[in-house]
Formats: sequence, structure tokens, C-alpha cells
Amino acid sequence: MSLLEVEKINSYYGDSHILFDVSMRVEENEVVALLGRNGAGKSTTLKSLMGVVKPKTGIIRHKGVEVQNLAPHELARRGIQLVPEERRVFGSITVHENLLLAAMTAENPMPIDAVYEAFPRLGERRRHRGKQLSGGEQQMVAIARAMIRNAGIILLDEPFEGLAPLIVRDLMQVCRRLADAGHTIVIVEQNVRAALSFAHRCYIINNGHMVYEGTPDQLQQEGSIIEKYLGVKV
Repeated sequence: MSLLEVEKINSYYGDSHILFDVSMRVEENEVVALLGRNGAGKSTTLKSLMGVVKPKTGIIRHKGVEVQNLAPHELARRGIQLVPEERRVFGSITVHENLLLAAMTAENPMPIDAVYEAFPRLGERRRHRGKQLSGGEQQMVAIARAMIRNAGIILLDEPFEGLAPLIVRDLMQVCRRLADAGHTIVIVEQNVRAALSFAHRCYIINNGHMVYEGTPDQLQQEGSIIEKYLGVKV
């Protein structure tokens, strides 16, 4: 039994059919990269896993239990945490308060000092308000909120989007440390090379359909697939 199993889900925005019979699995302590072009359905897949978008048909199982009808806060209690592309950091409160707020409803929150050890920059900026942070620092807060909740599965939606290369490097190091520590991660990312550098398995979604599953090594040997579905030459 996989930690997370998705069987033929179909998700819509209004009357627009976005995901078509999407199936995937995530094993415990595994990093899975979900790749695809803009508008392929990557973020909708994560939102469907988190209950933000309700699949009209299909099954999602977490630890063997069907969860496709649960609300986002119920899924969060089960240990699934979405780090949204928009970050949604509270701008009027401090970094420290953002983290404390995330920890309040966690059953077994991570010590906040451990979070600051993973993100030294946030330790330095702990008294700064969210609106005073750079985009990269806000992304650090967004990931740190999932960490402090000791999430069993972290869903990362475009964590490196629009960030300076040095910030991307730092965030990649944090993601690798999370993976090395055994955290289960599903990452949606346009930066194919970055995502594949620490993923164990990968999927490609195209126009709402899953079109590929394999390991990063297998995918990198499939130059025609990468170019066809991701627009990247190898």
C-alpha cells in the first residue's frame, strides 16, 4: 500500500474539465516530481490532493483511507500540507508569529529552533513582518510553516518560481535536506533540472493527462519525451 494513491481523478473548474483520469502514487519517504508545461494541470493536481479542488470522480487514498471528499483542514490534520505557489504569508505579523500560528494546530509540532537551523535567514529575520520580506524569504516562510507542522506529505507548488539563482540554490539545499531526512514530498516545478536533482520518481502531465512515469535517470535518457512535453532540450 502506497502512502498516497490517486486513481483516475477528474477535476473541473466550473464546466472546464482540467484533469482527465489522473492516476499516480507516492511512497513514504519518497520525493516525486510532477512536471509539465504551463497550464498542463500540475497545480490543479496538487489542489485536488489537498481538497482545494474537489475531484468529481476518482479516488484518493491516504494511508489506505479514501480522502477525496475531505476538506483541506481535515487533510492537514492527517498530515498533508500544501505550500501554495502564492505563498500566502501573513504580511502584518512577524516571521516568528507566522511559524507559531502554523504550529498551533499541529499535533506534534517541530521545535521552532530546528526550523531556524534549517533556515538561518529566517532566524535572522524572525522579528520582521511578512510584508518586509523578499520573495525568496517569503518562500522560506511558506516551506517552514509546513516543516513546523511535521507534515507527513509536503506538496510544493512551484517553490523556485521567479526567484534569484542564489535563492533557488539555497531552497534546493533545504529541499534536499528534507528529502535526506525522509520527508515525503511532491514537487511541481518548471525548473526541470532542479526538480529532478533530488526526486526519486517523476511524472509528466500534459493537457490534464498523465503521459509519463519513471525515474529521473530514465527520463533524462528520453530526450524526445523531455523536448516534446517539457520544451527542454537535453
